[in-house]
Amino acid sequence: MPQVTLTVNGKTSTVEVEGRTLLVELLREKLRLTGTHVGCDTSQCGACVVHVDGESVKACTMLALQANGSQITTIEGLAKPDGTLHPMQEAFREYHALQCGFCTPGMVMSAIDLVQKHPDGLSEKEIREGLEGNLCRCTGYHNIVKAIAAAQEVMHGRAQSLAPAAAE
Repeated sequence: MPQVTLTVNGKTSTVEVEGRTLLVELLREKLRLTGTHVGCDTSQCGACVVHVDGESVKACTMLALQANGSQITTIEGLAKPDGTLHPMQEAFREYHALQCGFCTPGMVMSAIDLVQKHPDGLSEKEIREGLEGNLCRCTGYHNIVKAIAAAQEVMHGRAQSLAPAAAE
């Protein structure tokens, strides 16, 4: 059986996989990183988004063997070792940008990549368009968009901390 060596959240692992094994299966079943969710098996929902070599990828669309030698970041790898949340995670919490939480890991990973690719900032419309590959059946996206808008200010150094969420 072929082997794949990859670095996931800073830890290098070598794993035997069948040639047809998807990256999401390797992460969840072999490495027990279950924060990456399988929502649709058709690449429609975005619940499985991880970062592969710094780019957001739907892990249900990539074979594990294609990730050989790659740096992978999952939702479990975002917080600092002391437990401090990534600014995007903190914003999702502060702005109540989740309900059931199933889509949240993929949504957060996609949002981080979206913000990193736009250092000059994103409008509400651009955030909504940038999330088109991620589905949420609970929130209506309003608070997700607000959270991403707030987090981008911190991530790009335009704010030291998140602005408090306004009660609506």
